[in-house]
Amino acid sequence: MEQLPCIYRPNNIRSFYWTKCSLLVLRFPALIKSNNGQCVSLKMEVKGWAGVLLCSTSGPMAHSVRRDAPELPDFSLLKRLARDQLIYLLEQLPGRKDLFIEADLMSPLDRIANVTTLKQHDVDKLYKVEYKPIVSTSDQLCFLIRPRIKTVKWICDVVNADKAFGRFRKYKIIFSPQKFYACENLLEEQGIFGDVTTDEWSFYLLPLDDDIISLELPEFFRDNFLEGDQRWVRTAGSALHLLHSVYGPFSKLYGIGRCSKMAYESWREQVEEGEQRARQAEIGNVFLIDRDVDLVTPLCSQVVYEGLVDDIFRIKCGCVEFGPDVTSSDKSIKVMLNSQDKVFNEIRNEHFSQVFGFLSQKARNLQTAYDKRSGMDIKQMKTFVSEELKGLKQEHRLLSLHIGASESMMKRKTKQDFQELLKTEHSLLEGFEIRECISYIEEHINRQVSMVESMRLLCLLSLTENGLLPKDYRSLKAQFLQSYGIDHLLTFSNLKQLGLLVEQQPGETLTVMESRVGKLVNDKTAGKLTDAFSSLAKKSNFRALGRRLNLVPKSDEEYDLRVPRDMAYIFSGAYIPLSCKLIEQVLERDGWTGLEEVTRMLNGHEFAVTAGSNGSDARVKTDSQRIILVMFLGGCTFSEISALRFLGREKGLKFIVVTTAITNSARLLESMLDNHA
Repeated sequence: MEQLPCIYRPNNIRSFYWTKCSLLVLRFPALIKSNNGQCVSLKMEVKGWAGVLLCSTSGPMAHSVRRDAPELPDFSLLKRLARDQLIYLLEQLPGRKDLFIEADLMSPLDRIANVTTLKQHDVDKLYKVEYKPIVSTSDQLCFLIRPRIKTVKWICDVVNADKAFGRFRKYKIIFSPQKFYACENLLEEQGIFGDVTTDEWSFYLLPLDDDIISLELPEFFRDNFLEGDQRWVRTAGSALHLLHSVYGPFSKLYGIGRCSKMAYESWREQVEEGEQRARQAEIGNVFLIDRDVDLVTPLCSQVVYEGLVDDIFRIKCGCVEFGPDVTSSDKSIKVMLNSQDKVFNEIRNEHFSQVFGFLSQKARNLQTAYDKRSGMDIKQMKTFVSEELKGLKQEHRLLSLHIGASESMMKRKTKQDFQELLKTEHSLLEGFEIRECISYIEEHINRQVSMVESMRLLCLLSLTENGLLPKDYRSLKAQFLQSYGIDHLLTFSNLKQLGLLVEQQPGETLTVMESRVGKLVNDKTAGKLTDAFSSLAKKSNFRALGRRLNLVPKSDEEYDLRVPRDMAYIFSGAYIPLSCKLIEQVLERDGWTGLEEVTRMLNGHEFAVTAGSNGSDARVKTDSQRIILVMFLGGCTFSEISALRFLGREKGLKFIVVTTAITNSARLLESMLDNHA
């Protein structure tokens, strides 16, 4: 079968560009060991839908590192700081103790201090917080928790239960990353404030990779943007201050969004209060952006390898669990996905249609490396075993896993009819065939394919069309509730409040604002004024922004995914993420000058501030200026990270992504559900 080009043709849909074949056999000399220790070749068959996967594999991958790219700072220091502080806090409760850890702190804690480290500092037994009576027999209990009322109430119940039985122990609560007044107030109300000691573990930042740092606060999005709870803003400001203290001083800060502006002001207050010390800066510029500035991007299907792995297998705290369908055994295996995995590092940012070709070539290269053993004398064999064999085995193991993951993802997406799904998404982004898209969404809902997927398509339709027509809104809402249950009424209310799924108002257009402004002026009552302002604030303006920033490339142009020309490759050439485009434009213009119309459509709150100098060394100043720290408040996707890496390679920059949490369409929408914990 001849090789198929990974290229977009104008008369085809912009999607994975799957080609339907009755059978496509991809030959991977993926190495497996037989019982006698010999390496044999394995043929992999992928049947049914097969993507344009037989790309040219002789050349290098499209994404190569520029030689003049600046070096990234070493963020392992953040881990050491967090570990040392935790050990200090544990030692404040001398003697043997049991440690209760909140569930969503377990994975981050494992990246900072493993069980052995904890045992070395008098931690006897580890328990997961499960909101039920405890079975610990220790006389000292330590609780490592998030500052949540539910968890503090459970601790109060534990202490009061001990009191009722006449048992007296020492209790210590360590809040991470900080404690709130409401938690301490509850301790006082429950009558145990004097029985427990409280402290803070300032664990603000967890480095997930060389260029990704997470606050691991997935609740930030719902709390801040839906509930209006701004308690985490100070946390974001403190995280920024920590980075400024260790890797700064920053020279320029840009940002857009209400939350970003508050986080910047919190950071500035902490800088002014703290001690100013001259040091060599490692990070020059900072860009803060709210998630609700761009809600379209996280709702799009991810088609770069790392994003697709996250959508299907759920990457948690930089780690993914591959099941038996990937490992080809009866066991699951947890794998760290970062730049230390050489195979993953080369394919993580690639469009999925490129991945199989690369893995095939990698397998051939690995086979060649193994074949070098034939003809070796004893001395050469000894050198091979001591220097190369271990690395080859590790690479072989990782290669087998990623081949298995790719095959599993293809099979799952085939069942979902991924081609038709992407065709609908791209039509929505381009504004074509909207009626056909609505029919597809209706069919998706009525077939009860996936509640979250149906909700995602509804929100994408609303955002790209600046709201749904009243009759479409009522019809789609009724069908959704009939298919997935009436209990989602509150979910619709949440989506409307956030501006994800709204109904167009009579007379509303994409470009005319006068009717809304007139309503603001004429309505006298406070309630009407608030409603009108809220509706104005949640306006999408996606089409106007798309034209102004050229977010949707012209559909009559070919797009070669083997050699991407812009960030649109992360969505098969259909759409450049708004968040990344804003960052590109602001950095090019050194501010928001010339983007006034764009910021108006995004409801403002933009800022550009010169914070200080980066020192006298001209080269140091240049290098630090080329390292950009981008902070997403509300979460960012792996696709956006891939786009920023691409932009960095094109511009000779390095981007460091700091995010409140890694998100995707499923996580974002699940946080909107009524039963969200």
